[in-house]
Amino acid sequence: MLIDAHQVRPASCEKLGDNEKQAFEEKKMHDNIDYSKYKTLRITRRGANQTVLDIQMKADGPGGNGKLPTAGHEAHWELAEIWRDVSRDDSVRAAVLRGEGLGFSGGGDFSLVEDMARDFDIRTRVWKEARDLVYNVINCDKPIVSAMHGPAVGAGLVAGLLADISIASKTAKIVDGHTRLGVAAGDHAAIIWPLLCGMAKAKYYLLLCEPVSGEEAERIGLISLAVEEEDLLKKAYDVADRLANGSQTAIRWTKYALNNWLRQAGPSFDASLALEFMGFAGPDVKEGLASLRDRRPPQF
Repeated sequence: MLIDAHQVRPASCEKLGDNEKQAFEEKKMHDNIDYSKYKTLRITRRGANQTVLDIQMKADGPGGNGKLPTAGHEAHWELAEIWRDVSRDDSVRAAVLRGEGLGFSGGGDFSLVEDMARDFDIRTRVWKEARDLVYNVINCDKPIVSAMHGPAVGAGLVAGLLADISIASKTAKIVDGHTRLGVAAGDHAAIIWPLLCGMAKAKYYLLLCEPVSGEEAERIGLISLAVEEEDLLKKAYDVADRLANGSQTAIRWTKYALNNWLRQAGPSFDASLALEFMGFAGPDVKEGLASLRDRRPPQF
């Protein structure tokens, strides 16, 4: 069973006779988390007591295209790492994840994909980040709400669908684009899609790289709610505020227990991720990437 180290108090702490100083130091560490280190995420606080963390993936951050968020080298690492800080931060009770510009997330930056295909060291680094992204969201003890509009693809979609409450506009366009690129659908699909919408639907959308609208995603159980786009952010904030105002032990422990379903699927996820990254060393990804650049169907 996979458990984040931040959720477990070391046994030695229980034996300390004078643990007030340690508790004070831990609290000081939590209170001093520097969110300004994140350059591809815009992070603010909201809610009555500033206990809801509003995390917006930037469209114009490093590696961005100015239209919608994309996952370049820096953005990919930051989206995996942020959930460790959210979990460590005792002043946070809930988090909202949303995109900027024309959509929620635009998938991997082409230059990142090229670097992964040609460089073993980069490929192994990004493999670890992709693994950490999935498990860090699952193991983050704070509830996460996603608000997805427009295109929802790539690393952003990983966090969007793994969020505890996933909300999308009815016109959102959810796409797992891996097979179109020429690699296995590995970065979250095997661990969550069959559980949410069933194996038959999961295979249809993942094998064919078929888009699914927010409205259809709600109907098949892939997301929690679908709303009109103009109501999306208000609904996400309302849900996050309710979570922040509830019993924190009850909510966090319920999340932990429910996410054991995902932890049980860990071996399937690990295998799918390994197969995906093996594909990045193969010939099909080169054709997949070239076809995306040329805006044409791939010829595998």
